[in-house]
Amino acid sequence: MARHNYPESVDFHAVGVSSDSDLNPFRIVQRQVDEAAEVLKLDPAIHELLRWPLREFHASLPVRMDDGTTRVYQGFRVQYNDARGPSKGGIRFHPDETIDDVRALAAWMTWKCALVDIPLGGGKGGIICDPRTMSQGELERLSRAYIRQIGHNIGLDRDVPAPDVNTNAQIMAWMVDEFAFMHGYNEFGVITGKPLALGGSLGREDATGRGLMLTVREAAKKLNVDLKGARMIVQGFGNVGSWAAILLQELGCKLVGVADVSGAWSNPDGIDALALQAHVKEKGVIQGFASAGKPVDKEAVLELPCEILVPAALHNQIRKDNVARIKPRILAEGANGPTTPDADPVLYQNGVYVIPDFLCNAGGVTVSYFEMVQNAYNFYWDLPTVHDRLEQKMAAAFDSVHEMAQTYKVHNRLAAYLVAIHRVAEAMRLRGWA
Repeated sequence: MARHNYPESVDFHAVGVSSDSDLNPFRIVQRQVDEAAEVLKLDPAIHELLRWPLREFHASLPVRMDDGTTRVYQGFRVQYNDARGPSKGGIRFHPDETIDDVRALAAWMTWKCALVDIPLGGGKGGIICDPRTMSQGELERLSRAYIRQIGHNIGLDRDVPAPDVNTNAQIMAWMVDEFAFMHGYNEFGVITGKPLALGGSLGREDATGRGLMLTVREAAKKLNVDLKGARMIVQGFGNVGSWAAILLQELGCKLVGVADVSGAWSNPDGIDALALQAHVKEKGVIQGFASAGKPVDKEAVLELPCEILVPAALHNQIRKDNVARIKPRILAEGANGPTTPDADPVLYQNGVYVIPDFLCNAGGVTVSYFEMVQNAYNFYWDLPTVHDRLEQKMAAAFDSVHEMAQTYKVHNRLAAYLVAIHRVAEAMRLRGWA
């Protein structure tokens, strides 16, 4: 792999990049870009541009708390690359958020939009906070403070945020209202993942899980894997993991292992994904669900025998130290960055068919794009139309990655990067950026 110098003006400590961590998500992104650029023989200037965000915003957000005190939160918005269209990406509320996390996620959004061939670039936002300790009023004031800081740099033709970790349709509603107040008019398309009453799209809630299911279905066709009775394990049972489990269950798969922050469980007889989702919505965690089976180690659940493994929780779950023990037939990455670069070659050698994250979980941004289109035209689609168009996009993206992998004889993640980066680089070249 070629080595590349960083710009002399960049101070790693100042911008929060850990220069000595192999698990730093932004470092991982840059390594993946370097690998794809070498295969594609990219122009050096385009290659260097693809390694860095085009622009990013850092903001201090003063919020009046319920006890009358004022607390200052730190927020970010990264617009990674908009060569193919306006930036698009969610907003996270998390106590451990970092600028490098946001940069990496914005980069992955860039590749994701290119891979499913929608005319958008990549963006991401984050606020360092713990929403579990905040009231609804405090969350609303924080959401509005964030939009007051970035509201002049977003818009239907600039950058369109959406929900992500610990944010939801209600938070998006507050944000779109604050944007309207700032500008003096409604522009519902500035935010996606909104409630239906404010221009949200049908099919958005289960879109990411549905996209995952569709890619697993396509992979099973290529591999001649019978999904009737296929065992699946799902790590993380939030929106993505739960809907993926439910929709795969409808295809005949059997949920035999599951994990979240409260623990991990195994049940060879099968776990009812729909009933488990209802339990988690009520209780917040899997713990206490009577039919979950016997407790197992959180790390070991990934190593249980199965045909389909769905990591839908955190990044860096499949690593060099545990990858040799993880042997599903299909690895469907619902989370962003669950597999480290050192683990990819081992999975490939072991015959594990990886559906990489920015293909596997692209259903969410695809339906968000559909929401933008509907907002722009003020004309809304029925649910079958959303599902049909999502299926077309996901199947076409899957085929492009599979064919690229076969052509270059590489693993699927690198193939996905080759497809996506080629498309972004071509747009940059045509625009004269390098």
